[in-house]
Amino acid sequence: MPLTNRVSADGGLHAVAARGTMMGNRGGRLHDPQTQTLGRARWRSRAWICCVLEFRGRRRKVMGAGYTELFFLDEATALAAGHRPCFECRRADALRYRAAWQRAQGLSSPPSAPEMDRQLHGERTGERPVLALGDLEMLPDGAMVRLGETILTRREGRWLTWSFTGYRPAEPEALARAADTRAELLTPSASVAVLAAGFRPLWHDSAADLDGP
Repeated sequence: MPLTNRVSADGGLHAVAARGTMMGNRGGRLHDPQTQTLGRARWRSRAWICCVLEFRGRRRKVMGAGYTELFFLDEATALAAGHRPCFECRRADALRYRAAWQRAQGLSSPPSAPEMDRQLHGERTGERPVLALGDLEMLPDGAMVRLGETILTRREGRWLTWSFTGYRPAEPEALARAADTRAELLTPSASVAVLAAGFRPLWHDSAADLDGP
């Protein structure tokens, strides 16, 4: 039976059989190690990070005595859920993210991890922005929105529909709804600005398979 440790693009935790391509955590243990079920807490600190699946040969028992391992389809999903790259196992990516943050915010010096975490936490726990149709076309690749029950993202100028198992081309009906429906922005505004400033997230292979003329 799948454990409740797959993260959706809106940050929710679900029991899904399909495996993710990236791991992360929210600063501590959210589960009971005896039953491997979640408690009421959905984070233990503001440091929500996105990690690689393998690092220096470390072995962990999933939902064991340590922190709760969470799994994402890819990094675009993790960013939408409010996570950022880990400074330990993904240091080069974390430095690229921080540099893009600095550019986007016009800061004179790079922000610290706690500074970024503080802003991200406020955005992911606050009310999500709602976008009109014209605003959707201004979103950078990797930013995610929700239209009704459908989660959409952009890549190479195309709209894709997100799911736990991968991406597929957005249905015309979903895009048509955008003309009449205001979309809920899932990716925190700070990470949207990071994407717009040139940070390129890691994508699931299904997104790359849809690239083309």
